[in-house]
Amino acid sequence: MMLRRAFVPAASALVFAFLTTPSLPQRSCQGFLPPNDMKIPVNSKDAKGITQAQFDQVMDSAQAIYGPVVEARGGVLEINRRWDDPTVNASAQRIGNRYILNMYGGLARHEVVTQDGFALVVCHELGHHIGGFPKMKYSGWATNEGQSDYFANLKCLRRVFADSASLSFTRAAGSDPVAEKACAQSFNGSERAACMRGAMAGKSVSALFKTLHNESKDPLFDTPDPNVVPQTSDSHPATQCRLDTYFQGSLCAKPVSEDVSDKNPAPGTCTRSQGFSAGLRPLCWYKPPASEPSLTPAEIARFGAPASQARESLSKSGAFSRLGGSAVWRGL
Repeated sequence: MMLRRAFVPAASALVFAFLTTPSLPQRSCQGFLPPNDMKIPVNSKDAKGITQAQFDQVMDSAQAIYGPVVEARGGVLEINRRWDDPTVNASAQRIGNRYILNMYGGLARHEVVTQDGFALVVCHELGHHIGGFPKMKYSGWATNEGQSDYFANLKCLRRVFADSASLSFTRAAGSDPVAEKACAQSFNGSERAACMRGAMAGKSVSALFKTLHNESKDPLFDTPDPNVVPQTSDSHPATQCRLDTYFQGSLCAKPVSEDVSDKNPAPGTCTRSQGFSAGLRPLCWYKPPASEPSLTPAEIARFGAPASQARESLSKSGAFSRLGGSAVWRGL
């Protein structure tokens, strides 16, 4: 995710007049996906995802749950429901005290997107506003991409899935034995079911990443990304790394009621220093502070290779380098 500069008052104000007040500073995030040229218009033959009613149902739930949360922080949550827009993406903006989510029908219409998956996208965009630390290095407000993914499953989806309105949400067909076993080890009862729903929602949107990246390998719960970054990356993680992040967010046994912090990575999250061995932020995008205990050999095998073997950054990983000449991924 890259932070755009404040919009130039003249031309930009014309384009974004419907979103902004000229006297207020405007700051925005690049999007749930890197910029891409895919479009799925209303009534397109490729519109095989969710319906407009299902699109609205997800955002009604998010607004009802998180509107008061944002209000308690002194803000106003605004969800722009751009159903007619064919853009396959979503984004977050901050304008004064307005916490803005831009949700596009093009993404919702993609064939791999379920209501559970779309709820994860909404939660990711909320995560940019209230997802805690790590923050973007050059932003005064935005949580970075990996943490927004982690927050989506760690906190937001659990609250959405606890809402009775979500019982009718469409979701990925079937289940996954790896996720089932892991969720059973972390939770019982309704929390276990929410863990599974969150994991499968992550699998749904990870299929979208795979499709748009034109990748041949499926991201799986038992094939974690082996890379370890030398420093925390603010950019969009690679496909497998994002699925790992959703999965670990689902597995973290910290209570939903324990909030995350804007300055400290530990509150409300699972860390090794607090005795957790599951639900940790994946090392394919996150560098723990020096105060965290070192990895054991078993954890190295589970979470990634030693840092000395890491690539310089996720943006230079094989999955991303193959996209160098693709018109689909402008702005990488």
